[in-house]
Amino acid sequence: MSAWSITRFWITLFLLPGVSAPLAVSGSNPRAVSLEEKVGQMLLVGFRGMALEDDSPILQIIRDTHLGGVVLFDYDVPSGSFRRNIESPEQVQKLIGDLQSASSIPLLVAVDAEGGRINRLNPEYGFIDVPSHQEMGKAGLEECRSQYRRLGRQLSRLGFNLNLAPVVDLNLNPDNPIIGSLGRSFSPDPESVAARAAIFIEEHRKYGVISTLKHFPGHGSSRDDSHLGLADVTSTFQDKELQPYRVLIRDRKVDAIMTAHIIHRRIDPDRPATLSPRFLGTLLREEMGFTGVIISDDMQMGAISRNYGFEEALIEAVSAGCDILAIANNGREYDEHAAVKAHGILVTAVKEGRISRSRIDASYARILHLKRKYSLLR
Repeated sequence: MSAWSITRFWITLFLLPGVSAPLAVSGSNPRAVSLEEKVGQMLLVGFRGMALEDDSPILQIIRDTHLGGVVLFDYDVPSGSFRRNIESPEQVQKLIGDLQSASSIPLLVAVDAEGGRINRLNPEYGFIDVPSHQEMGKAGLEECRSQYRRLGRQLSRLGFNLNLAPVVDLNLNPDNPIIGSLGRSFSPDPESVAARAAIFIEEHRKYGVISTLKHFPGHGSSRDDSHLGLADVTSTFQDKELQPYRVLIRDRKVDAIMTAHIIHRRIDPDRPATLSPRFLGTLLREEMGFTGVIISDDMQMGAISRNYGFEEALIEAVSAGCDILAIANNGREYDEHAAVKAHGILVTAVKEGRISRSRIDASYARILHLKRKYSLLR
């Protein structure tokens, strides 16, 4: 390949939506970064363990896959035990520090800390109490700012750099089993939701913590729980559910967005949002102008696992535009090899031409840009 061809390749790559940083880590030659490392950075993985031992499987996963991130939970669903990753502030802080020390590239360390019932950092373990989104929707904006300042500060002190929140789903169905009934929505009013989500993001940014809007394009009107199966919102979805995303993207508040495993047949008759180029490419990237990182909801949730094979789902999600695949490993079964399997599936799919290398390069660039923005990389 000529020098001009190489230069033209990198210029073209950097012009892709959301690609604004070199692919290299710490100034190294971008062409020296292996496919295996790029794919590893696209995985956000759940694991078991309150502390790291020499033989902890997660350590081998970090080394073998060049893992990009981990997600911590308090409750282990397969075993029905609260002995998963979170026991006390001191224990969590040490666990995160040890995880970071084991990785050559700083990890994204994520948690679901919305407040209310969806908060893995339970006050019973010694963490601060944070009101639910529904409660904050009824509170004044200054009270929201105070609460989310406390939350951002706590996350930063513990070592978390990625909060899988806030929820910007509209409370259009109060009986919704996964949003409305759990108090996870600020309001049915998109302006109120956008205002409170903006405060949430601002206060997290002050402490170097990335926020994640969820669940795109909107889970608030659904009647079903996507943890159990596909949630069809074709007859219930309202256009105003996109408004918080539009406002926050316009105002440059958004670094990451999580997909929803919902199907809306008027947008894509065949695929749920997580696996759909129409949702993620056409709607979110092209029409709404989002250039940040797209994170899938857990790829092991019932909506995906009961309708698609693991390999098929991973390949379709990446092809659709997901930059990071969440593999929580906290559903019906625990598979300590899930991350290694996912890594192998994606690397093989690229080598066989089922996923383009440019698709991987674009995601890798966005992820590294995000890590640099939050001072995880220099």
